Amino acid sequence: MSRTVPSEGAPAWRTTVTVGPAIGDAVQTAFDDLFASVAAFEVEEGGDWLIEGIDRNPPDTAQLNARLALVSAMIGTPLPAPMVEKIPPTDWLAATYQAFPPLRIGRFFIHGSHIEDAPPPGTIPLCIDAATAFGSGEHPTTEGCLRALDRLSRRRRFRRILDMGCGTGILSFAAAQLFHAPVLAADIDPESIRVTRINARINKLSDRITAVVSNGYASRVVAEHGPYDLIVANILARPLMSMAADLRRHLAPGGVAILAGLLDRQAPQVLAAHRLQRLTLADKIPIRGWPTLILG
Repeated sequence: MSRTVPSEGAPAWRTTVTVGPAIGDAVQTAFDDLFASVAAFEVEEGGDWLIEGIDRNPPDTAQLNARLALVSAMIGTPLPAPMVEKIPPTDWLAATYQAFPPLRIGRFFIHGSHIEDAPPPGTIPLCIDAATAFGSGEHPTTEGCLRALDRLSRRRRFRRILDMGCGTGILSFAAAQLFHAPVLAADIDPESIRVTRINARINKLSDRITAVVSNGYASRVVAEHGPYDLIVANILARPLMSMAADLRRHLAPGGVAILAGLLDRQAPQVLAAHRLQRLTLADKIPIRGWPTLILG
């Protein structure tokens, strides 16, 4: 199904679900990459959240329902069925841009290509448009990783960096800018690699970013570029646990790993899997129920 933003004057499809404030972020992950535009809105202050996806084609309800069922099982809370409606023509490009205002996260200034103003002084600009891959900065897992990178950069430098599950490439670009070092961006999804390469060119970082399709650590390129003194993996709890041994094998002695994509209640399991690989928790960044773990 196409992930192209509906053109001006074309009808589109809107899919929504309303959930409690504590689980809005978790439910939004089910919508991510299924729609051209995904946004979350607070219905009333301190109350429910409306999660909205817009696309020019009818949604893949089977895939969305499967994702919502998985989220429901993870958080232990039943979720309402999504509502789907066909909506009249409008300027969807402008609507999509409005849903992605610039973000200030630590030293990073994350913005779409529609933002023409100069970045605030002293910030590190990252240009990321809403796309078909995950990672434009607004989700707590991405924010947590950006804050972890910023925090680590104040203490040490890294020379070999791996971004496992790179999505749009935003974390690769952040690391490349902070450490002025080459970064290998890997993802199982070829579309993510395509988007990462485009974004690398937009951010003038093609000389520092190598993007490859890889099922976890299986790619020969991943092995050849290692061992890494920094590995960032913003995926999900189960893949993080299953790949703990692979992460350890590709991490240089004294290296650091940043892990995200897990809920608070999953953190003990993820930590236990990595403790078996002789990695211990050095720091933790909690953001709205989604902790980012820094291991060493």
